[in-house]
Amino acid sequence: MSKTEPVTPVPGVSTPGSTGRMGPLFAAIWLFFLLNPLLEGWQHRDEARGLLGIASTLAFAGAYMSLWVRARADRQRLVDTPPLSWSLPYLGVLVGLAAVTIASVGEPGLACVVYVSVACVMVFPFRVAAPIAVGLVVGTIALGAREDWGSQVGTAFGIMAASVAVFGMRAVMTRNIDLVNAQLENARLAVDNERTRFARDLHDILGHSLTVITVKAELAQKLLDVDLDRARTELADLERLSRDALHDVRRAVEGYRDITLPGELVRARVALRAAEIEAELPNSTDDVPTELRELFAWTVREGVTNVIRHSGARRCEVVLTPTSAEVRDDGSATASPEQGGSGLAGLRERAAEVGASVVTRDLSPGFSLSVVRP
Repeated sequence: MSKTEPVTPVPGVSTPGSTGRMGPLFAAIWLFFLLNPLLEGWQHRDEARGLLGIASTLAFAGAYMSLWVRARADRQRLVDTPPLSWSLPYLGVLVGLAAVTIASVGEPGLACVVYVSVACVMVFPFRVAAPIAVGLVVGTIALGAREDWGSQVGTAFGIMAASVAVFGMRAVMTRNIDLVNAQLENARLAVDNERTRFARDLHDILGHSLTVITVKAELAQKLLDVDLDRARTELADLERLSRDALHDVRRAVEGYRDITLPGELVRARVALRAAEIEAELPNSTDDVPTELRELFAWTVREGVTNVIRHSGARRCEVVLTPTSAEVRDDGSATASPEQGGSGLAGLRERAAEVGASVVTRDLSPGFSLSVVRP
């Protein structure tokens, strides 16, 4: 047994409580195992090999701590395996300094091998670091065959124990990194979903409002030379609708998604009248369950908007029951959207949330859009 045999360390691995600025301090504590080669060099400080041993040991400690700090920074940036472009030069320096230390001070310098093994575990994936650690253990045991050195089984055990400990801690860190990355991905998806929801709501609100505003503006322009009083009325409605649209957009920006079914029926009546389409709308919404009112309101909005935009209809009817809402017209069925459009896509998403489905039908002539919950 060597008289300077190192104790089993876990170099450079801080405890779970060592966070923040205290992390490097706790990591540096493990460097006290390098006192063996340092003291050996000090005993021969009047010789060149002693001074070289002291210098190489101190340089080794500095290089190891630099590698630890760099690897720690990568972990904080959620990088599990650092790039070889910087890890290999660090390891090359450590191996070179360890060789110089062993050549200068002899057997005590083998303490550096423990840190080299741990450094490999810190920067390499398991499939690479494990064979290196095993090779260092075997090589250290083989050095015990020298006559002037004792058995290196204890040193080899120290290499193995420290490497296994760091493997375990790195596995925990890797799982933590995976967990944080998963949380970040969930947060990103939540933001994307919210953006999609907001874009969908904004499309529905502005699509309907701007369609009505455009129709009223065209009607007011036609009436300027025919019926000035009617034109003034349409322009007043145009101003009111613009203000309502601005208010709706502000509500959407503030995060309010709810709309009212009676309010949408009133809007539909005004919009259809402005488009010179005969409207047949229910006078009451009392039979509609509370949980379906918002969905049916969006159905009325989307359906009436499509009728005004696409159908060329002369008549539009809205039918409400406790389980369904339908908007149908007598226009050209081919001009009405059947499957596409972001408005219908948004309506399908809303319907799916409450277990309902969107149904489109060609009435020949005419088109029907309905939302039904069994």
